[in-house]
Amino acid sequence: GTSVELYCIKHGSVAMKIGDKWLYVDPVTKGAQPETDYTVLPKADVILITHEHQDHLDKEAIRQLTKEGTQLVANPRSHEILGKEGTIVMSNGDTQKIMGWDLDAVPAYNSSADKQQFHPKGRDNGYILTIEGLRIYVAGDTEDIPEMSKVKDIDVAFLPCNLPFTMTPEQCAKAAKTFMPKVLFPYHYGKTDIKQVSDLLQGSGIDVRIRAYQ
Repeated sequence: GTSVELYCIKHGSVAMKIGDKWLYVDPVTKGAQPETDYTVLPKADVILITHEHQDHLDKEAIRQLTKEGTQLVANPRSHEILGKEGTIVMSNGDTQKIMGWDLDAVPAYNSSADKQQFHPKGRDNGYILTIEGLRIYVAGDTEDIPEMSKVKDIDVAFLPCNLPFTMTPEQCAKAAKTFMPKVLFPYHYGKTDIKQVSDLLQGSGIDVRIRAYQ
């Protein structure tokens, strides 16, 4: 089968080496610290953009990673901002074949009354990528929304955990228990005490792995 390697860049930025292809999620140079120079990394075959905030959407990072044939996938609002021809635009519920993999765009939004302004329902994407049966869920900026109960058979999940924008450690643990991924990477956690997520999921059977996603 195809080998899949996952790399932590920072914050909401993830890289995956899938066979001989490179996929990047929400690459940013200066929009999240430390600054990242993508010119020294392998060029992208696929770039996924979840939403338009500066710590997720960065024209410069996209430019640095783009080669001939790079497939850019974005939610409608990010596409409007980028205006790049050839972008595959996906809204919640859309499915695409990319490089022979299945890609699903799923809802990502704030459900708490006091957080609606950050990530309104229907605008932003999370993504589920299926590679020969291996299912990877990158949630984007979201809370523990009811739609997560429809997420099934996830091998690896990336769930955000930073206040006030996404989830508390309690919400993150609750979200993970909703769909029970085999492996969980809490990401995009800023100053949150991320060890709390590991503590809350002790004994759940979920393998929680903490990486430097400040």
